[in-house]
Amino acid sequence: MYQALYRKYRPTDFNSVVGQDSIIRTLKNSIINKTFTHAYMFFGPRGTGKTTISKIFARSINCLEPVDGVACGKCKNCLESFKNSCVDIIEIDAASNNGVDEIRELRSKVSLVPAELKYKVYIIDEVHMLSIGAFNALLKTLEEPPEHVVFILATTDPQKVPETIISRCQCFSFKRISTDMIVDRLKFICSEENISIDDDVLTEIATSSEGGMRDALGSLDKLSSFSNSKITLDDFYELNGMITKGELKNFYDNLFSYNISEVLKLISDYNSGGKNLIQIFTQIMFSVRNMIVDFYISGVQSSYNVDLMQDFVNLINENMFDIKRSGNPKIFLEMLVIKFIKEHESSKSTDVIVNKEEVVVQSNNVEKEVKKVKKTVEITEDKPVEIISREIIDEKNISREIKLDTLPVKNIQEIMDARVNNIMALADKNILKLEMQKFQLLNDYTFDQNIGYLVCSLLDAKIRAASDKGIIISYEYDSNVKQNLINLDKLVEVYNKITKSNKSLAIISDEKWEIEKNKYIKALKEGKKYQVMEEPEEVLEEIENNDIISSSSAVELFGDIVEVE
Repeated sequence: MYQALYRKYRPTDFNSVVGQDSIIRTLKNSIINKTFTHAYMFFGPRGTGKTTISKIFARSINCLEPVDGVACGKCKNCLESFKNSCVDIIEIDAASNNGVDEIRELRSKVSLVPAELKYKVYIIDEVHMLSIGAFNALLKTLEEPPEHVVFILATTDPQKVPETIISRCQCFSFKRISTDMIVDRLKFICSEENISIDDDVLTEIATSSEGGMRDALGSLDKLSSFSNSKITLDDFYELNGMITKGELKNFYDNLFSYNISEVLKLISDYNSGGKNLIQIFTQIMFSVRNMIVDFYISGVQSSYNVDLMQDFVNLINENMFDIKRSGNPKIFLEMLVIKFIKEHESSKSTDVIVNKEEVVVQSNNVEKEVKKVKKTVEITEDKPVEIISREIIDEKNISREIKLDTLPVKNIQEIMDARVNNIMALADKNILKLEMQKFQLLNDYTFDQNIGYLVCSLLDAKIRAASDKGIIISYEYDSNVKQNLINLDKLVEVYNKITKSNKSLAIISDEKWEIEKNKYIKALKEGKKYQVMEEPEEVLEEIENNDIISSSSAVELFGDIVEVE
């Protein structure tokens, strides 16, 4: 009968164990110095050698003539311990023997002396599966076991083991085996088994096994049965429900060029073809991550925007838990991809191409407007000064038209609350997308002598929601909000003139926006709809004019010598 590779190549002594050097060194020294204790706990990820090392340790402490802490493999104890019928090395699966009765039966047999070996060794695998009653039954035995008994507890989930049990054991944390070590081991096994395989496939196997040697050997076993010729990367992808490099590139090209329809079609094709969408998006996430790392570490240039790739990896990684537990991962992933493309498509920066006599503004590769740059001469009392100003065709200079004199509003906060409510009541995603595109037009006026500071203030904000009547913008700090509320009328006039709009502005803090957004979502879930309310009229602050002389008082003071216009 065929023997699985992970069983056939399971290490039989300490020297053949891969990736747990510090643990092996400690255990070997304890055997050499005869300082091994009565209870051990081995914990760590699956497939990292916990049960294997438990068995090797059990044989080594029973060896009559160990060599540097390693069982000789020749003495009668070693030969006996390798037999499946050995009664002194007992392996218990706690997952299926987790009751009080099983542990009580174990306690009743502990006092019996070993039949053949020096020590009776109990290896309890997946010990975290024991019930509370079983742990309590085991506790006293662990605390004061007979001298001829050694317990080795193995688990992948140590946090589920009571502290009272852990404190009575000498604990060893097993680490994930490195990719390079797994690849080297796989190469050795392939040479022994005459398996022809590409090195890239071995790397993929090692990476996908996430540090577990058993998983890596299981994957190699499947691949050797899948292909009778040389095993290629496409074989690995096909067997694991993943996509090829060519399909990966096709997906990237469509995703990062915002081709929603084609990306959705690809996802549908993957699903119809019986592929595992979670596995595919995990593959895509790691592949994009590798491109990002190569860019920052080795300077390898990618044909895609690095920030864009980073946002995509973060989005998938943050939602992976929800994707896995979703009732329909396909729908979840489709909505995630649509969200990613929509958000980045709408915020794509405006490209400006400068020619000798015109500035062509393009946004999302669609030509917008043609603007002329011309020189005008402003005459001052001393001398003519040549300045550069940008004018939209058939319109006067925007910065010259805007009036910058305003008075502070006393009830500004009430107005903002009402305005936020009304904008969210009529909010429209299509309008929001359009306003985000228009927002890019502000960049043309950041150095304008008259309104540049107002434009920069607007550009510092984040657009949160929009309706046909107004938009909500937010700032990180309350101090920015207060300052910009003072200049609210100026900001509204600047924004509407540049974007050719007629919108009101609601200015709030990022913290306030989160509160309002959560209120809005809660209302939607409860089936409540925001109602438009009447916005309060402005109440201007009273300004004292004690130092200003009115026209009537001026006549009274100076008589006919003054002429009042």
